[in-house]
Amino acid sequence: MGVLVIGRTIGRASDAANRQMAVVCSLSTRARHLHKGGMTPPPPLPTHAWPQMEPGWVWLCGAGPGDPGLLTLHAANALRQADVVIYDALVQEQILEWAPQAQHIYAGKRGGKPSAKQRDISLHLVELARAGKKVLRLKGGDPFVFGRGGEEAQTLVQHGIPIRIIPGISAGIGGLAYAGIPVTHRDVNQSVTFVTGHDQSGNTPGSLDWDSISKGSQVIVIYMGMKHIAQIADKLIDAGRSLHEPVAEVTTAPTDEQRVDETTLGTIFEDITEAGLAPPAIICVGQSVLMRQVLDWQSMAAGELPRNTDPLGRGRPAETA
Repeated sequence: MGVLVIGRTIGRASDAANRQMAVVCSLSTRARHLHKGGMTPPPPLPTHAWPQMEPGWVWLCGAGPGDPGLLTLHAANALRQADVVIYDALVQEQILEWAPQAQHIYAGKRGGKPSAKQRDISLHLVELARAGKKVLRLKGGDPFVFGRGGEEAQTLVQHGIPIRIIPGISAGIGGLAYAGIPVTHRDVNQSVTFVTGHDQSGNTPGSLDWDSISKGSQVIVIYMGMKHIAQIADKLIDAGRSLHEPVAEVTTAPTDEQRVDETTLGTIFEDITEAGLAPPAIICVGQSVLMRQVLDWQSMAAGELPRNTDPLGRGRPAETA
């Protein structure tokens, strides 16, 4: 069906348990091979009472953070049944190959670029459902995590359109995992806070209490924060976070274009500018970033050794934690 349109060393140091150099890492050729290759037909779904998509319904579905293999089985089931797939900018087009019978409509919204208005997208979903189509609204990550899924679902319900919600793996968890960064680790944190880097106006969210976030959350995961990272870093530092706190910015994860910048809170703006990184990106602030030194599994799968098997400097085997 046609598509319609609506690694290098920078040289900083951290005062963390083990001092680290700020580095930008891209996937090696061998690691990229893990992502390469055309999409194969989706495997047959196991026996289960899979829901049937009915005409006039809209299913809002998370497509995961990028790798088509991270789709849920419910998402695969939906792709096989849809008449129309309306998809976002962060949905890999390979995923659309699993819905060859459907009309594909692009409705991506990217900061600083011409994009469809949210109202128009929501009302187009209503229009398609009223025309008797089986509509799949496919969103990167999870539709209810900084994805406007709640707004679209509310619009549909207000217009009498039946809906189904299919969660997806959010980039703030899955994208960081592909970079070898766990958002929780017992030796690091008992809390994690997910925030957005901009509000509806496109500015740094004024409603966020950065002092409370800084003091109350050991690890902070920031979505869509690249544009305002200088201001966000300043707010966190002013609230008491260390200039030398480990930070990672992971771009286009988990795809073969993934890049990871390991730096510090005090130098992140300069370092990502120098590295030429660009959205989409997830930013992680906290000591869990150090775990990438031992958990960069894609580099290890490509034959590289871990940089440090005890990045937190605990001096004991992990199994004794």
